[in-house]
Amino acid sequence: MPYEEFQRLIGKAGLSIKEFAELLGMRPNSITNYNRVGYVPSHLAVIISLISTMKEDGFDFYPILEKVQEYEKARLKD
Repeated sequence: MPYEEFQRLIGKAGLSIKEFAELLGMRPNSITNYNRVGYVPSHLAVIISLISTMKEDGFDFYPILEKVQEYEKARLKD
């Protein structure tokens, strides 16, 4: 996905790059660095496409991503 389209979908989802990165447990710079190459990896493209569609259709995506974060925290404790 072109970085410009990625940014458009971030806005459509009502997020900033920083917020998106935090939801995924990433550093914002890891995402903004893709601006240099002009494209984002397919896994980020899929995630933002789903999130922006969910937002557009009135679904709250935060509980889903928070649940994933809980799983990750539990995994790191083990």
